[in-house]
Amino acid sequence: MNVVLDRRDGLVAGFALAALALGLFAPVTLNDGDTWWHVKVGEWILAHGQAPHIDLWSAGRAGQAWTAHEWLSEAIMALAFRAAGWSGVVAICALGFGSAIWILGQTVARRLEGMTLGIVLLLSMSLMTPSLLARPHMLALPLVALWSAELVRARDQGRTPSLWLAPLMALWANLHGGWAFGLALAGPFGLEALFIAQRGKRGAVFLQWALFGLACLAAAMVTPYGVEGLLLPVRLLGLKNLGGIGEWRPADFSHIEPLEVVLLTLLGFALTRPMKLAPAMTALLAILIHLSLSQGRHQMLLGMVAPMILCGPIAIALARAGERPERHRMVAALSFFAALVLLGLRLAVPLPRVDTQVSPISALAATPAEIRAEPVLNQYGFGGYLIWSDLKPYIDSRAELFKDEGLAQYGKLVDGDEPTLDAVLSARKIGWAIFAPQAKINAVFDHRLGWRRLYADKFAIVYVRQK
Repeated sequence: MNVVLDRRDGLVAGFALAALALGLFAPVTLNDGDTWWHVKVGEWILAHGQAPHIDLWSAGRAGQAWTAHEWLSEAIMALAFRAAGWSGVVAICALGFGSAIWILGQTVARRLEGMTLGIVLLLSMSLMTPSLLARPHMLALPLVALWSAELVRARDQGRTPSLWLAPLMALWANLHGGWAFGLALAGPFGLEALFIAQRGKRGAVFLQWALFGLACLAAAMVTPYGVEGLLLPVRLLGLKNLGGIGEWRPADFSHIEPLEVVLLTLLGFALTRPMKLAPAMTALLAILIHLSLSQGRHQMLLGMVAPMILCGPIAIALARAGERPERHRMVAALSFFAALVLLGLRLAVPLPRVDTQVSPISALAATPAEIRAEPVLNQYGFGGYLIWSDLKPYIDSRAELFKDEGLAQYGKLVDGDEPTLDAVLSARKIGWAIFAPQAKINAVFDHRLGWRRLYADKFAIVYVRQK
């Protein structure tokens, strides 16, 4: 029997396997200080059989209410660490990335093929790769893909999205705070459905979408935090000092970056092959681009959602909207086998942690235990490693815990503002400090009476108070 293999299957599988391999073996996957404390909190969750409701890991906020909205991801990461060390943590996050790219590819390949499909997937991955880090958002990324794909499929079929998205939303809400984006994303699709519905049927369409939205909103409350979990994304986005944190900073076009390439490519295509996009989808695309420009972390959402809503208009503009041949199981089987081989290679080789910009391993090892027992003043990015090392940092990356006041104080501190430093040293009874070499505060400590430099390397400098 002759078997017709659609080249789109192989192309999608190739990109998914490339994404998996990148996540498994690229050093940048562990280049984030948050990974340390996520696994540490996950270990606490596994040990106590519950999600924490107060802060247990910082020096200045200990005992305050804290919503660990990513508790399920943290527990999964801790289980992976117990099973296979850091290789296990990397593997579970890389699997999330590869799965998301596969779901995205399958959705886009319904309308596109050949070089066009390859370019779209390449540009999409380029927007997601900067966020390829061993953190909870990678575990939730396949859910983002499934949610977006079902919204697009429901729109194309002229129906309300399936209610199976409600339990998906409950899972998403326990994995990552980005669940709120899922609810917001459904809005433009609902508006488009209402707009194109016949006048006499708009009431029914509105009711169907309202019930869908309420079901998913109720599902988002199925967490250990209930209503408080719903409010956290709003409170986090309301912080004024988020712009000082790397992933929340706006795009920088002083050098070429993937977002610029993507936007210029989209602009060039739209000028040469005009696309027709529904008003609601045009507004959604504009919002996604705005979010990506204003806060770097949202580029991943643009890379996931934009190809799904644009693949149809692109296919029509290119007059290549033909039916996809029936898929064959052989490609899926070979891809699954290749994925197992890649995962096996990663898990078979232990992944040691070394000094990086967020992991001052040597610097902490060179600091005597009696000094480490005293209150510390630390670089923002070092907070995760200090928590992992059973130390309580002055600050870490849980912006929702430290709020604008704490972030603003840290900003002045790291820039070497001496009145702020005097106040913090006195109030916290700081015994030592650890900062990145480029921090301006180092110049203050170098000339400050009663302090001396204990250790320095290219990743961290340690100062101790002289007795």
